[in-house]
Amino acid sequence: MLYQRSSQLFAEAENVIPGGVNSPVRAFKAVGGTPIFVKSAKGAYLYDEDGNRLIDYINSWGPMVLGHAFEPVVESVISRAKLGTSFGMPTALETEIAALAVAMVPNIDKIRFVNSGTEACMSAIRLARGFTKKDKIIKFAGCYHGHSDSFLIQAGSGAVTFGTPNSPGVTAGTAKDTLLARYNDLENVAQLIEANKNEIAAIIIEPVAGNMGCIPPKEGFLVGLRKLCSANDILLIFDEVMTGFRLAKGGVQELYNIKADIVCFGKVIGGGLPVGAFAACSAIMNYLAPIGPVYQAGTLSGNPLAMAAGLAMLQALNNDAAVFQRLEDKTAYLENGIRKVLTKNKVTFTINRVGSMISVHFDESTVVDFQSAAKGDNETFKKFFHGLLNEGIYIAPSAYETWFITDALTYEDLDFTIQAIDKVSKNF
Repeated sequence: MLYQRSSQLFAEAENVIPGGVNSPVRAFKAVGGTPIFVKSAKGAYLYDEDGNRLIDYINSWGPMVLGHAFEPVVESVISRAKLGTSFGMPTALETEIAALAVAMVPNIDKIRFVNSGTEACMSAIRLARGFTKKDKIIKFAGCYHGHSDSFLIQAGSGAVTFGTPNSPGVTAGTAKDTLLARYNDLENVAQLIEANKNEIAAIIIEPVAGNMGCIPPKEGFLVGLRKLCSANDILLIFDEVMTGFRLAKGGVQELYNIKADIVCFGKVIGGGLPVGAFAACSAIMNYLAPIGPVYQAGTLSGNPLAMAAGLAMLQALNNDAAVFQRLEDKTAYLENGIRKVLTKNKVTFTINRVGSMISVHFDESTVVDFQSAAKGDNETFKKFFHGLLNEGIYIAPSAYETWFITDALTYEDLDFTIQAIDKVSKNF
């Protein structure tokens, strides 16, 4: 495929936007080449500025569960926009979508809408600290919770040391309150808790990881975290920005029957528009201003366009009892097809999948955490990425990102993808 127009647009963007992109992963640094500029999208397909059609396995990093330009969402946004785009005042729409979200998700009584997944996770941490009156948090290496200072932390020199900043601009003072644990390693978490007795406010985790490829929790891992948190007066925060309303109607809490104390959501709750939310029981949520001492605010929080889009999306998911089974079936079909062709072509690989999240790791070892994910063959991934792109298939331009399957994909699309992977992998 030719991408002359995209290359031209990227060159122009580099003059006025840092790196030519407004989010770093879009720049193709991990895979080489020039980013693709999208002109439009519909259903399971992207259409770029050069006129190419691409089967999309990213779906705006997750929220397009029902496909791009899903008609009920588009119609609701258009009708709401005609009434005004933002007021900075309450609307009845906010209560309607809040009530629906609370009804769909286990263990939450109240929800507050914000403007992104980053803001949701940042606010959840502040709320947890205010509620527990403790300062430290535990996060997991390889889990991404947005670009708030508390989350941009890498490992220290030992299992119980403080984290250190891995981005300039994050202060050492902020970093000292963030402890880094290994995903799927309960013993490591217990060591951190023991070394920081009565100082930890919360543990935040992607309950199914998606930012080191798709990595499922080991059996008993989430249950163990729940027990550790309950025994030590620590709040368990599920970052369900990727998994919420995707892996099940009630997210990972429903899927694995695990209770979190606070749950964070991303753009799926806004039908793909810029929105996020965090939710918990009334006792925790009532610590928020204006009725509690923990301050959180936003002029655009709960804006009518995002709320209209989100309501249309959640209603569609809530009313379609079979949608999550269809997603499961389509993704399992894709997984089985990929396994067959990569095995036939003698490619070293492992595949992780939970529901409609899936990733291919080019390593024979089981991938259970960031350390094992980092062992993958990135050179093979680059060939894989560009080979699929040339066949008209778009996956994340990074080996450390999950694929997101949409219900708009047909089995013909899946067969085409499997055949393309067969063709591309013969050349590894």
